[in-house]
Amino acid sequence: MKPLILAALLAALPVVVHAEAEDDDDTALGAAGLMSKGNKSELPPILLSAGTPLADAPWKLKSGHYYEVEIEADGSQELGLVAPEFFRAIWIDEIVIEGLEVRPLGLDSVEFDEAGTMEIGFIAVKPGSYVMRVPGTKGDTQKLDIVIE
Repeated sequence: MKPLILAALLAALPVVVHAEAEDDDDTALGAAGLMSKGNKSELPPILLSAGTPLADAPWKLKSGHYYEVEIEADGSQELGLVAPEFFRAIWIDEIVIEGLEVRPLGLDSVEFDEAGTMEIGFIAVKPGSYVMRVPGTKGDTQKLDIVIE
């Protein structure tokens, strides 16, 4: 009877398994997972100004990577950005507007009625090609091509 009780007690003990890292490269995430500092990148800022191109170059993003972008409007005109497909291909962590943090479930567009700055923090999720543009415009300088790989 004693061996049976001992076997039952041993079976109930937690098993500790020490797994060694398969690779020790810089792509390993920390305790915060996708939100780890090593998984974050700053994107070039977007300037909303009458007659000014949105960006110097397209964005190439990596799925699973955290990005922050600052969008600044100079107040020269009421301007916005529309990108419903792109905003549905990312997970938005937060939008910061003059120190106020907003954590939306989704986004279709943003608009600036006057000068101001907002910062959007997000994780790229769904691979594909997307466009962010000033609403109602068709010119190449008023759009930003985005690729999530």
